Parts: sequence; structure tokens; C-alpha cells
Amino acid sequence: MYAMQSRELFAKITMRRKNMFEQEILDMLETDAPLKAAWDDCIIAGFRGSIAHGTYDDITGIDDVDVMGVMVPKLSNYIGLHSVGQIVREPKDSKWDFVIYEVRKYIRLLIKANPNVLSLLWLPDHLYLKRTLLGDLLISNRQIFMTRALHKSFGGYANAQLHKMTHFAKGNGYMGKKRKALVAEHGYDTKNASHLVRLLRMGIEIKETGILNVVRPDAMELLDIKRGKWLLKDVEHEANRLFVQFKEIDSVLPAAVDEAEAERLLMKIITEHLGVKV
Repeated sequence: MYAMQSRELFAKITMRRKNMFEQEILDMLETDAPLKAAWDDCIIAGFRGSIAHGTYDDITGIDDVDVMGVMVPKLSNYIGLHSVGQIVREPKDSKWDFVIYEVRKYIRLLIKANPNVLSLLWLPDHLYLKRTLLGDLLISNRQIFMTRALHKSFGGYANAQLHKMTHFAKGNGYMGKKRKALVAEHGYDTKNASHLVRLLRMGIEIKETGILNVVRPDAMELLDIKRGKWLLKDVEHEANRLFVQFKEIDSVLPAAVDEAEAERLLMKIITEHLGVKV
């Protein structure tokens, strides 16, 4: 069993960061009218990535601050000439990574078993930045999207991290200077290694329980991996063990999403938010 982090300690650290980041978000919205409009139309928004997992690393400085939201735009988006599927902001030389999905696109990604978008529906209260009654409706119906298709998603994402961990291209544009320095020091990409172990553990938990544990009880151990405290051979040994366990364990999840149920949920959210009848 992996090392456990105190939930109380995690919540205290995260709340301190949240308070600091919320003001920065408000400042960004004031200078970006399209992002502000999307934010105003959000029914739910929260942290994702390392902030949500409890693995944001102040020491190495290699992590972004990831925020995701789901918006229901104006009626013209649905019956007019122009529509918006998402708003993305990834400013160069900035720690921020913003994405706000239009609700139809968000639901379609959920049906495709995208783990990154699903995580928004499994956060503790203190990690939400915005949450309306319709956002609560999404959360209360999250089990619709918990299916065995997630096994392939988590397994596939983990395999990708395993490959990237040791097959990085020197000078690759996705790495900043600090991350390149970590790779040079340890001989492998420690951030990919941390993702690899986390994805496999989360995948196993989902198969066993049907629950997505976004906030990681093993956050300190994952941080140790990210900081290069594990040798490459130890990461590979743990990954091999987890891959075997992931493959062999039986799943409690249903086979596929009930798309009719997902569509009813989607239509309820859109019509109630816009105040229209169909």
C-alpha cells in the first residue's frame, strides 16, 4: 500500500493556494473579455491536474495551474450562425492552463471516457471555483459516465506516459528549462513517471470501486517521484507491478454509457439554464 497523505493537511495547503489563485483568476478575467464571457456562462468550474491531485510542486516549479469549466452559452450558440465549442487559454511563459468546454462538447468527451474531463465531477467542495445548481446536477449524475471504457482510457494514457518517460526528445518544446534540468539530472522524465504511477493506481481503484479518487492519498509519494527521489528502475518495477494488477482485476463498472440517459441530462441542463422549452 502506498504512503498516505493527511486529508486535513492537503485541504489546508490547497485552500491556501486556492485563495491566492482565485485573485489571479479574477485579474485574468478582467483583461480577457471572451474568457470572462465564458466564465460568466459556466455552471461548474474547478481545479484539475496537480492542484486537484495534491501534487503541485512548489520546489521544482514544473507544474501548471490547470482550471476547467463547463459553460452553457447564449441561445444563439445553439440556433444561430456561430457556435463555440471551447475556450482555451495557455499563455506562453505563464503557469495558467484554462479550458472551458461548451456543455455538449463536455458531455461528448465524458461519453468517450476522457479521464481529464471526468475528474471535474469528482472534486471535493473546496476545489471548485464555481458551482451552480446545474453543476450540482452534473455531479449527481456522474455515475452515468463511469463505464468500462475508462479502463482503456487509463491504460492507454499510462502506456503513453511510460513511453514518454524514457523516449523524450532533447529540447522538446513541451519542456521548460526546469523540467529539462530534471531530465538531465535523473536520466528520465520524472513528471511523466509520476503521471504513470498515478494513472495506474487510479485505474485500479476505478475497477475495484467505481470511484474516481482525484485527490490522491499517495500525493507525497507521487511528489517524491516527480522530484526524482525514485530511481528509474524503481519506477519501472512499480509500473510493471501495477500494469499486471490493472489487467487482472475484475471491474465493477457497467459496459457502456446509456446515451439516452446522457442526452436527457444534457437537454435538461441546456433548457433550464436558458429558460426554454422543447
